[in-house]
Amino acid sequence: MFKRRARPDPQVVRTDAEWRARLGPETYRVLRRSGTEAPGSSPYVHPSDSDGIYRCAGCAAELFLSTDQFDSGTGWPSFSDAVTRDAALIRTDFKLLFPRREATCTNCGGHLGHVFGDGPSSTGQRWCINGAALTFDKALTDPAEAPPA
Repeated sequence: MFKRRARPDPQVVRTDAEWRARLGPETYRVLRRSGTEAPGSSPYVHPSDSDGIYRCAGCAAELFLSTDQFDSGTGWPSFSDAVTRDAALIRTDFKLLFPRREATCTNCGGHLGHVFGDGPSSTGQRWCINGAALTFDKALTDPAEAPPA
């Protein structure tokens, strides 16, 4: 039988005014109000040519590896899995006429997108994520690229 994990309290807690001041209007609408960006509007729609990690735009938590990104043809950034089992929480969302699996950041509770069962055969999952909910950190491949200490 399926056992649900308890939903932990977010580690990053801010007031609504603090979130508004910290995030741009579109990122605030997506992360804090469960919005959805327009398809094709994110610079992250197509997989990056660079290795790196996608982070939560609200709290900088590590969410997805660029190696797990694929082009789903949907207009939103898509990933086959989260960076760790606990990076994002999944809950049932009944906002439309049918239930969906909503993904939220474990660290700050921000809305990321939804998870569908039509992904690549490696996991069978398609994490359909709003690019406005993400930032991308390119992996350092050359010590000369490292920021000064």
